[in-house]
Amino acid sequence: MSNTRYDQGMKTRRAVLGDAHVDRAEEAKTEMDQAFQALITEGAWGTVWSSDAIAPRERSMLTLALLAALGNFDEIPMHIRATARTGASKSDVLEAFQHVAIYAGVPRANHALKLAKQTYAEMEADAAAAKA
Repeated sequence: MSNTRYDQGMKTRRAVLGDAHVDRAEEAKTEMDQAFQALITEGAWGTVWSSDAIAPRERSMLTLALLAALGNFDEIPMHIRATARTGASKSDVLEAFQHVAIYAGVPRANHALKLAKQTYAEMEADAAAAKA
């Protein structure tokens, strides 16, 4: 499959999530989810994430806040890892989750923060192991 929006989506997806993540996702793709993967690559990555209307840092913060507010916790670690590429700091993430606490509920923000802490710890351990 090759079209401009899909190609741009893959470029942006790789820039935000990293080649290793995208390669694993592409290898796991089956005939059953191929159309769905094309949809999110074109729509989420080729349109929304590729827009230059807001910076990747802010887009990352918005995404994390929305995932937490809606209780879509499975994708939070992936987007925490993406902050290393989007420029959203730990402080930015905390601010986003504080908004979630006030506007969507403390339990959701608390769970999102727990996932963020676990993921940052894993990232730090991976970075230390890579230096060793």
